[in-house]
Amino acid sequence: MLRSKKLGFIGGGNMAEAMIKGLISASFVEPKNIFVSDVVPDRLEFLHSEYKVKTVQDNRELVEKCDILVLAVKPQVIKKVIEKVRDLIDAKKLLVSVAAGVPIETILEVLKAGQNKKYNVVRTMPNTPALVQEGVTAIAAGDNVSKVDIQIAHRLFEAVGKTVDVEEVHLDAVTGLSGSGPAYIFMIIEALSDAGVKMGLSRDVANILTVQTVLGSAKLALESHKHPGELKDMVTSPGGTTISGLRALEEGGLRSTLMNAVEAATNRSKELGRNAKKQEDNGAKEDKSD
Repeated sequence: MLRSKKLGFIGGGNMAEAMIKGLISASFVEPKNIFVSDVVPDRLEFLHSEYKVKTVQDNRELVEKCDILVLAVKPQVIKKVIEKVRDLIDAKKLLVSVAAGVPIETILEVLKAGQNKKYNVVRTMPNTPALVQEGVTAIAAGDNVSKVDIQIAHRLFEAVGKTVDVEEVHLDAVTGLSGSGPAYIFMIIEALSDAGVKMGLSRDVANILTVQTVLGSAKLALESHKHPGELKDMVTSPGGTTISGLRALEEGGLRSTLMNAVEAATNRSKELGRNAKKQEDNGAKEDKSD
């Protein structure tokens, strides 16, 4: 599916590197068929040296050569990046965006520039555990995207973890849950480690116990296919230590606090999307006035 395609990354940051590493390790794509462009020459030199991929500093050269384009740039520059290459993009190329908060509609508006053309655009929301090939990516497809292109998008991100299909309207919730979620887990890890130190453990021992407990619990939840509540009950003996700890967590509002965190992050994602849309609309008005 991918081996016959030429894959181009516009932007060579951490997420692009994670995908390149995963794709090559899984033998999904050969290094010779991967192209990367970036504004930082040292970054390109590193990616070429580390993964043997082809690198270019000119986005237009990359777009001309590639069948699949991964837009791995910051949201605030994606419009300018697309504007400079849109004349080279047609319905034969698949565009995959990892730019947070940038709707498919916005990308299409920049691509079309007032013309009635069709493009294949997929919007994704990966998360940082992709850096160790344990991420999860939500994928939302535009109206013109074929089933084969959707399969290709899933294949790209299966190299760095698991994937799910969602409607684009739900990507803000994805951002609030799995996009921001690693930060919540890191805070929990830090707090548990601190608690271990408070109870007399060394920092090294507390860190090892905490991280492995979180890792093992996540793996058990994934592979057992049991409800988290059922797994929790497996650890909880009548009148034992765990139920005492759980009571303290409930009294501290852990459950509602985490739910509120996801809601707050989701709402912020929506707000950022609205602000980006306003800036896009204002920019269009200024262009017309010129």
